[in-house]
Amino acid sequence: MRGLMQESPLNICQILDHAAKWHPEQLVISRSVEGPVTSYTYADLHRRARLCAIALGQLGVRQGSFVATLAWNTSRHMEAWYGIMGCGAVCHTLNPRLSAKDITYIAHDAQDELVLADATMLPLLGQVLPGVPSVRAVVLLTDRLNMPPPEALSSLSGPGGTPVPVHCYEELLGAAAGLPGALAGFRWAVVDENAACGMCYTSGTTGNPKGVLYSHRSNYLHALLLLQSDSLPLSSSSCCLAVVPMFHANSWGLVFAAPMVGARLVLPGPHLDGPSIYSLMEAHRVTVSAGVPTVWLALLAHCEAAGLRFSSLRMAVIGGAAAPLAMVEAFELKHGVEVRHLWGMTELSPLGTLGDPKAASLGGRTRPREGLSAAAAAATPPAAATAAASYRTAYLATKLKQGRPHVLCDMRIVDDAGRELPHDGQAVGHLQVRGPAVVSRYFKAPQPAVDSEGWFATGDVASIDPWGYMSITDRSKDVIKSGGEWISSIEIENLAMGHPGVAEAAVVAIPDERWGERPLLVVVPRPGVEPDAALREGLLGFLASKLAKFAVPDDVVFVPQIPHNATGKVSKRTLRDVFQAHKPPPRARL
Repeated sequence: MRGLMQESPLNICQILDHAAKWHPEQLVISRSVEGPVTSYTYADLHRRARLCAIALGQLGVRQGSFVATLAWNTSRHMEAWYGIMGCGAVCHTLNPRLSAKDITYIAHDAQDELVLADATMLPLLGQVLPGVPSVRAVVLLTDRLNMPPPEALSSLSGPGGTPVPVHCYEELLGAAAGLPGALAGFRWAVVDENAACGMCYTSGTTGNPKGVLYSHRSNYLHALLLLQSDSLPLSSSSCCLAVVPMFHANSWGLVFAAPMVGARLVLPGPHLDGPSIYSLMEAHRVTVSAGVPTVWLALLAHCEAAGLRFSSLRMAVIGGAAAPLAMVEAFELKHGVEVRHLWGMTELSPLGTLGDPKAASLGGRTRPREGLSAAAAAATPPAAATAAASYRTAYLATKLKQGRPHVLCDMRIVDDAGRELPHDGQAVGHLQVRGPAVVSRYFKAPQPAVDSEGWFATGDVASIDPWGYMSITDRSKDVIKSGGEWISSIEIENLAMGHPGVAEAAVVAIPDERWGERPLLVVVPRPGVEPDAALREGLLGFLASKLAKFAVPDDVVFVPQIPHNATGKVSKRTLRDVFQAHKPPPRARL
């Protein structure tokens, strides 16, 4: 017997309808690609997204069409998302940080029909479009005043030099607004909640990039997860700065979750440097933000150099890579900003775990701020100071873990034979997940991406403790296997980041005749720190006091910068290629 409740499909565009009806006055603030910061309301966003859908229909977009975007986090890009999905089409986000070769492969594989792009992406489009015959037209997300000159537009061509029509976004919206009764008679496309609405390709660290095809239902459910109090507790009084790019796994769902509750939303455009992020936070009273560690490193370095504090920021959400202890301490202890460590993947929509500590795992205490400040501990009696320091250590150790699985993400670790391992915090195995927001099959793949029981192999090696906290030990391809022991590159990196002379650190394996592989530490020194033998020996000694003997790196190399991939993560593949033949100098192993 079926229940007797209304059965309306979970459609992404319902979110924008809700925001426009119940939070019409709330602001969306955007730093435009052209430079100025603009703002308008959710009611304005709703109107313009519907005009975008009408304009796309005029260009031949239909249900099931694949429409690409190549753009930064701006209000026009957000309008395009809802406009594309509102047509019943699939919004395919292209990552501008990828090489032209990779973007060409991805757009061709998806058979994208249109590309909506920032005007600054024109040179990149010039390299991509000759290899993508399916693209019928390009829409530049700008106004007539900022359109590139005609000679630049005429040079945009597809295969065989065939010209590709180029449209101005604002002119298309103006034309749509001029149609008789355009908005009065407009309705979003009626589609099944399991219909595809978005697609993002993996970074292709092994083989070609693979497409993950999201449904309206999976994105809707995922956005609800973001609003849990253990996740990103957004509300109508929140101001969220969406640093994580919209082309990276749905911007972690922020552009869906914020309108759900009427939170003020700030979009940073292409400017993700420390000064730009800080100025947006302060100017618009940002309370919560989400991004990868590289962005937070730049922000904290700017604050330290200029002696700045945060006046409104209450929470920094860190994902995409492990957050080092030094970063967590800087936010929590120095600035009083709570850190939420989240983990996920493109294949998980992407959230898989939530990083808020359980009271039971911290001796029954709730999440108090008292006892975290070193200055506060110094002003208390010795016994109380010792207790505060103990609590602070336990609290920060919990923060470094990747968090607990949410209700829509079942999780387990297994050994090489597929046997499930205990949640004792000691056993380390291959991490697997399943749930309604987890991929079941990659786009165009002949075989499922999951096993017969629905488990998806993440490629991570992890442990799970008795409280349910999952800790990533390494990526399967990055773990260092030395003389029968597994060495975690992440553990060494996090410890190295706690050294006062280190700005950024990465660890990769180098070949060793005796042990098979040994860890090599690659370091960017802090400004003003001399990268000399003394710093090298100091770092190795520092690590020797905190690691097992076999896990201490054989050498340290200093570089001006560490390479990152298109999603902001350290490119260990590049580092392995560069240092494959590196030979550590003779020295007594610590």
